[in-house]
Amino acid sequence: MTSADAPIVIGLGELLWDVFPDSRRPGGAPSNVAFQASQLGLTGIVASRVGQDEPGDELLSFLKARGLDTSLIQRDASRETGRVTVDMSDGGHPDYVIHENVAWDYLEPTSKLIDTARSASAICFGTLAQRSPVTRETIHEVLDAACDDCLIVYDVNLRQHWYDREWIDRSIQHASVLKLNRDEAEVIGDLLDITTDPLDAFAMDLHEHYGIDLVCVTRAEEGCWLWTSFEEVDLPGTPIDVVDAVGAGDAFSAALIASRLWGWSLRQSAEFANAVGGLVASRSGAMPALSKEFAELKASIG
Repeated sequence: MTSADAPIVIGLGELLWDVFPDSRRPGGAPSNVAFQASQLGLTGIVASRVGQDEPGDELLSFLKARGLDTSLIQRDASRETGRVTVDMSDGGHPDYVIHENVAWDYLEPTSKLIDTARSASAICFGTLAQRSPVTRETIHEVLDAACDDCLIVYDVNLRQHWYDREWIDRSIQHASVLKLNRDEAEVIGDLLDITTDPLDAFAMDLHEHYGIDLVCVTRAEEGCWLWTSFEEVDLPGTPIDVVDAVGAGDAFSAALIASRLWGWSLRQSAEFANAVGGLVASRSGAMPALSKEFAELKASIG
């Protein structure tokens, strides 16, 4: 259960419906992170925009019912709530059709959003929401407002063609933590002319040129690799029965953020994030109710 004085974690970007062949479920990477952060005992807040339509009403009702603060979710009178059609034909690696010109493409830098950013302990953002110049500028205005000790996590999440060298360069400049998968590392290495082999050279370049404190490379069933200028952890994966992988990486991000805010060691962070991501992959949808299981994991690792 989230306490009133728990650290604030803002998930900044898209909030939408993941539309599966047989159902519709709440999603959007930053929103998933905020949701899981709340389940981990932090104050997760979704900062996004939905339409003044029935899907928007339902998203707000869903989040409120689970105790999330929805005060940073804006309503758009002229654009519909976002949606993504999810193709699950390869269950372990979902494919996405991301619909355009929707409410979260027009996030505004309201005074409440900027003020909340100033008091946040962590802000997690990605690349997809930056496809729109409006939301892209809002994201960076929010990051500029964050306090010096705020954990700024750039969870890269490249989707389709929705990325650009300039967006990525600017985002890394704002971040203290960079989290991405192996394929995304290759893309970023090519765009920024940074070697990715070996990974520690990639991480060192990011540290030296951008000031990144922590680099995390996820490898799905093969575990994860975490690096700081003081330490490196290479953690193998743990076999799980994958139901669907949607949102598992976002849960990993939330657990990584939580463990860093708790002051855990790098290895504890890797183990916890890996386990949390695996739990979500073993359930349906990006926002399964797992507060009890997360608390048990925390007690066993922390």
